[in-house]
Amino acid sequence: MSGYRDLSLWFDTLDEDVKPRPALSGDLDVDVAIVGAGYTGLWTAYYLAEADPSLRIAVLEREIAGFGASGRNGGWCSALFPASLAKVARSSTRERAVAQQRAMNATVDEVGRVVAAEGIDCGFAKGGTIMAARSHVQMRRAHAMVEDERSWGFGKDDVQLLLADEARARFNATDVLGAVYTPHCAAIQPAKLARGLAEAVERRGVTIYEGTPVTLIDGGAAVTPNGTVRAEMVVRATEGYTPELPGFRRDLVPVYSLMIATEPLPDSFWDEVGLAERETFSDLRHLIIYGQRTADGRLAFGGRGAPYHFGSSIRPEFDRDEKVFAELHRVLRELFPTLGGAKITHKWGGALGVSRDWYASCGMDRARKLAWAGGYVGDGVGTANLAGRTLADLIRDQYSDLTRLPWVQHRSPRWEPEPLRWLGTNVGLRVMSAADGEEQRTNRESRLAAAFGRFVGH
Repeated sequence: MSGYRDLSLWFDTLDEDVKPRPALSGDLDVDVAIVGAGYTGLWTAYYLAEADPSLRIAVLEREIAGFGASGRNGGWCSALFPASLAKVARSSTRERAVAQQRAMNATVDEVGRVVAAEGIDCGFAKGGTIMAARSHVQMRRAHAMVEDERSWGFGKDDVQLLLADEARARFNATDVLGAVYTPHCAAIQPAKLARGLAEAVERRGVTIYEGTPVTLIDGGAAVTPNGTVRAEMVVRATEGYTPELPGFRRDLVPVYSLMIATEPLPDSFWDEVGLAERETFSDLRHLIIYGQRTADGRLAFGGRGAPYHFGSSIRPEFDRDEKVFAELHRVLRELFPTLGGAKITHKWGGALGVSRDWYASCGMDRARKLAWAGGYVGDGVGTANLAGRTLADLIRDQYSDLTRLPWVQHRSPRWEPEPLRWLGTNVGLRVMSAADGEEQRTNRESRLAAAFGRFVGH
């Protein structure tokens, strides 16, 4: 593929000339073979090589490092875990659920530590996340979120409820009535993190073979058109691309998330809008939106809502959906009317991996010589780091606090066969979209009624 810069804003603004590394050129024997050079595969390689430099590690990648979601995401290195605390506790214990979240919180700082130690210039800025409440329904949701966090023992250092003035001082979007704020998130340039991490693992003696598609994982072998890599352990780190592998077709489904980015915006815009610490932002609607102020002063903004494609299909043309892009632009102008005629310079998208129970997992089957991690549901920037550290311990038979976390060895149910998978996934998207539409209609009516009341009062 020649147009790697077209993959995302993040690839287009790389300082390097993106060229593929050499492909595998024959059969190979190693200690650990990692399939996929995204965050999961690269972090696993990084921590394995750091812990045991004698290990022979090969990373196999169909395209280039960071090609998938790792180079196209919203740039949130967050502590978000897709399954709720209550859900995790139901499948383990309250204490283990809290430990899982504490580990996620600490992961943000661990990524920052490695970025600094390795000199990876990815614009890491730990400004936290602000989730705005822009209607009375969303404000009630904000109160409930904070109360729930408190019930699990998380204090103001983890999450806060911001009332209107305090919220607007940080994030002056339209109709902000309050917000939920957490410090456990950093804004990053994701492609720079992925590419810098690839260079860091190479410095530790790991070989990355690009242009090397894996067509089968079986019994300690990763089969490619260029040769077979045999290993004591094969790590499946393929996330949204997992359904393309035989034997894993219903483990995850690829759901598309799309993004747009503006041209760099003037200081006057940021003086009004805020995000002075490069806080990542969203609001409390059902269908997820997410954004950040980039290091070069753009708004990078994305959201779910693109359809799931029959048979878990992944194609380049699915990365672009003009209806979704137009809706993202509409929402962005609704949030920030002072954007005016600012140009949208980039539009892109990509597939993320969703497990049937929306519960990320990592684990290992020593008998099958197989390890895995994924199902991040779009929250993989931070979670993949935790996965890499955990897999490094599992593969090396190190029993640790990480290997005791409840997501380790969790087995999600398999997705239904088609057409049930297509029907269920797309109906779910439409239900969330309809619920948001109804809330927006009710909110508009409430504002009109309030305005009319003020007019009558005068």
